[in-house]
Amino acid sequence: MGKPTGFMEFERAVLKKEKAEERIKHFKEFESVFTREETKIQGARCMDCGIPFCHGDTGCPVKNYIPEWNDLIYNGHWKEALDNLHTTNNFPEFTGRLCPAPCESACTLGINEKPVSIKAIERTIIEKGFKDGHVKPRKPHVLSGKKVAVVGSGPSGLAAAQQLARAGHTVTVFEKNERPGGLLRYGIPDFKMEKSILERRLKQMEAEGVQFKTKINVGRDIQARELIEKYDALILAGGSERPRDIQLPGRELNGVYFAMEFLTLQNKINAGEKVGTVINAKGKNVVVLGGGDTGSDCVGTANRQGAKSVTQLEIMPMPAEVRPYNTPWPYWPLIIRTSSSHEEGVVRRWSVNTKEFRGNEKGELTALLCTEVNFEDGKFIDVPKSQFELPAELVLIAAGFLHPEKKGLIDELVSLGMALDPRGNVKAEFGEDEDNHDNRVGSKRAHETSLSKVFACGDMRRGQSLVVWAIAEGRKCGASVHKYLTEVTADESK
Repeated sequence: MGKPTGFMEFERAVLKKEKAEERIKHFKEFESVFTREETKIQGARCMDCGIPFCHGDTGCPVKNYIPEWNDLIYNGHWKEALDNLHTTNNFPEFTGRLCPAPCESACTLGINEKPVSIKAIERTIIEKGFKDGHVKPRKPHVLSGKKVAVVGSGPSGLAAAQQLARAGHTVTVFEKNERPGGLLRYGIPDFKMEKSILERRLKQMEAEGVQFKTKINVGRDIQARELIEKYDALILAGGSERPRDIQLPGRELNGVYFAMEFLTLQNKINAGEKVGTVINAKGKNVVVLGGGDTGSDCVGTANRQGAKSVTQLEIMPMPAEVRPYNTPWPYWPLIIRTSSSHEEGVVRRWSVNTKEFRGNEKGELTALLCTEVNFEDGKFIDVPKSQFELPAELVLIAAGFLHPEKKGLIDELVSLGMALDPRGNVKAEFGEDEDNHDNRVGSKRAHETSLSKVFACGDMRRGQSLVVWAIAEGRKCGASVHKYLTEVTADESK
């Protein structure tokens, strides 16, 4: 604890943002990190709380030592704070921008005051670290001679790859898209994370020995069986890419798209990549179906494209404004959350169910038929005489994701004997510190599938989740693969 009375003397601060009317004119980031003095003051708010729930099971999935780097920052030890942060998190620049910060919901100060600005401090530490030249490649001193293939270059795949490369293994990452990064590159809008942030980390990983092979769709361009035979271990980190559809009358109309189609195209355009289909919200009434982060990203992107209006519909009731009794501290509270995209202009409506997509004789979307609903006894009940029509020329379905894309890689591995769980995710052993006992596959190592040498991590294993969970998964999977390779090497030397 930097200052015993800090939490009583200083108010919580957040990162300064460019005004909404200005930032919607571009796709660049619009938040500025704290100054060194501001960071010191915010770090001083961290209490000597005894049990730091912020990095416990209900707080940070990667177990960041938050009180420690708050103390280091307060005392001016920036390099040490950066080193501390990197001991648990490979990519704090990603979580410092994209994580919803469950650590802050678990902050002890948050019981009766505003919590410590953990996420903003984390982002400031890593950005100062890059600026001061402290983020450097960590090359292994000795190579193991073992080769690992990682399928997917999202946050979980990158974390696993970096951990294994630093342990001395030769790692090759396969990515089906033109450039590595997965969801970080093609799903996260540039205004939340500019891709130069990703590029500088990829450059570091390449210097550490990680090889990236792009435009290779494993299961189509190269068979999974070939990777199993050629490499000493195979990690599946392809994410959960099958979107949840909304099958209603008029679903085939031109103007109804999945959210990720919309977001990916815009990111590719921003990067100068060639695209075929163009989905543009300019001058249109846009409706986003789904109230989560992906839906929020669609709101921000539509406004930047010049939408006439943006409406976001959610079938669930409007959440409470304060922490409800069923999600007490230190748990993640089910409360209404207003993102920076919401601040830029959107009409948000809850307890609304879409009944039909309506269009004209040309097959173009013109409106949605909706009704208000009540949630009773676990069911949505239509409110009598509440139907209404909502003008819409563009609808973006942001209803979440079901499971990994099975065609190709997954289907091939299943044919070889790999098991899936009831939700369609890759079934792989959970670690001792995890509570999902339904996903066990026997006496396997953590993250190992029912196929020998094949491991899985991230959304492909646990289902759609947060970027911080993906990084945590990748780190744990990397540790398990390293242990497996070490044991194999020991057996071979006998």
